[in-house]
Amino acid sequence: MSTDVVVHATADLLAKAAAARLVTRLVDAQAARGLATIVLTGGRVGGAVLRELRDNPARDAVDWARVEIWWGDERWLPDGDPERNDTQARDALLSSVPVDPARVHPFPAADGQYAGDPEAAAAAYAAELAKATRPEDHGPVPRFDVLMLGVGEEGHVASIFPESPAAYESRSVVAVRGCPKPPPVRLTLTFPAIAAATDVWLMTAGAEKAGAVALALGGAGAIQVPAAGVHGRARTLWLLDRESAAKLPPSVLRLPIG
Repeated sequence: MSTDVVVHATADLLAKAAAARLVTRLVDAQAARGLATIVLTGGRVGGAVLRELRDNPARDAVDWARVEIWWGDERWLPDGDPERNDTQARDALLSSVPVDPARVHPFPAADGQYAGDPEAAAAAYAAELAKATRPEDHGPVPRFDVLMLGVGEEGHVASIFPESPAAYESRSVVAVRGCPKPPPVRLTLTFPAIAAATDVWLMTAGAEKAGAVALALGGAGAIQVPAAGVHGRARTLWLLDRESAAKLPPSVLRLPIG
């Protein structure tokens, strides 16, 4: 398993480059297996990547009907709420490409079947993931080709916050209550589920993220800095802009760009 850090000059260039990488990764996965599996993230950079992908003519190289789409976490809000990650992803990309609705797997909504019971909603999503596994996945979730994550100012990933009970979980999906950022209730994949991905991409930008990035790449503990605790089976890729990479030592940087 390798860890690479790629720094782009600006957040805009980061998003463009990540979108181009994503096209290549999905096409390669489809060429190898006939199907690609991706886990999307919300947040500023995650949304920007999806918009860049939507506007990139190379997107048509992907057979979108053969892409399984999951999410790393979700806000416990009603279906269609503009703050939900799946709503933002549909607006940014999914409504513009010919995805198979049966292959798009949003988390349950707060006004849906599990209204008032986020724990049951988390268990249902875990069951949906388990149903999608193949024998060669060797676990309770599919072996995702790419799992994308943002990184919070305090180092959170998905909805695993520092010192959160979710950071200790062995289940693949849990409900998180009392989140320090609104809304206070969320659903999230856990460290074991994230670790099922072949590639994990951590994407973040801005000077306010520099401290968390430096701690995560400097050997901090996963409970205190959750971004330090996520790794892909084959590759962990940090995609940063110059501002978010400002506190990293030069020895960490593999490929400065721009």
